[in-house]
Amino acid sequence: MKPQMKKPSETASAPQPDQRESDRRASVVDRRSGLDRRTGKPGSGISTNLERRRGPGRRRTDFMKSAEEGEMTQEQFLFLMAIDAFKRVNNKTFPTWTDVLEIIRKLGYRKTMPSELNLGDRVEDWTERPDAPAGVFKEADES
Repeated sequence: MKPQMKKPSETASAPQPDQRESDRRASVVDRRSGLDRRTGKPGSGISTNLERRRGPGRRRTDFMKSAEEGEMTQEQFLFLMAIDAFKRVNNKTFPTWTDVLEIIRKLGYRKTMPSELNLGDRVEDWTERPDAPAGVFKEADES
């Protein structure tokens, strides 16, 4: 009788989870624990001034309330129409963030005031003159 040879796949041990995968699993917050994963890492406590979640004592601004109820300001409507025109002209359903920034700059917006956001040390704030050029590609300039 011939001895049976095991296939290499049968003799190999079960693959061990990758170190990155185990790190990822350790960072997952169980929703049943009552901790909110959106509050950031424990102890960070940094407020960016971008939080939109409401809680006790936090009401929507009139700016947000009117937009959510379908009543847009002239500024909101102009921005919406500019985005819509960009999408139609460029046959794009989803503009990139670079596209959105280009549209904003072409609408005439410039960084003339210090930021009201707290982004920490990750980015340096700056300001520019109100009459600064947009600095984005313009097809008419090249002709």
